[in-house]
Amino acid sequence: MKYLLMIHMNDEAWEGLTEAERNEIMNAHEGFQKMLRESGEMVVTHALANPGTSAVVRVKDGVPAVTDGPFAEAKEYLAGYYVIDCESRERALEIAARMPESRFLGVEVRPIMYSAGMEM
Repeated sequence: MKYLLMIHMNDEAWEGLTEAERNEIMNAHEGFQKMLRESGEMVVTHALANPGTSAVVRVKDGVPAVTDGPFAEAKEYLAGYYVIDCESRERALEIAARMPESRFLGVEVRPIMYSAGMEM
């Protein structure tokens, strides 16, 4: 079963960490990714740009309107994600607990119900 492990960022919480703690999180992803590749559970991972660089598109009466910035104002935002393929929800939760961010920020685990397009 495939799971989406979402890394939630909170700028206040991030800035509250020491530089050493922030570096530890960032540097730990290499080993975390190696572990997932070796176990065969890694599908893909992506880090996302800050939500201030995003745009929102809404179509009303067939006319698109584009606005800058995130869809919703919030203290927490999606900073990146992993897609994993593992045997059970329990294993997905175990993997999420090993993610570097799980010690300081939130990691949301959600089953992927449907995939289309690129083979994952």
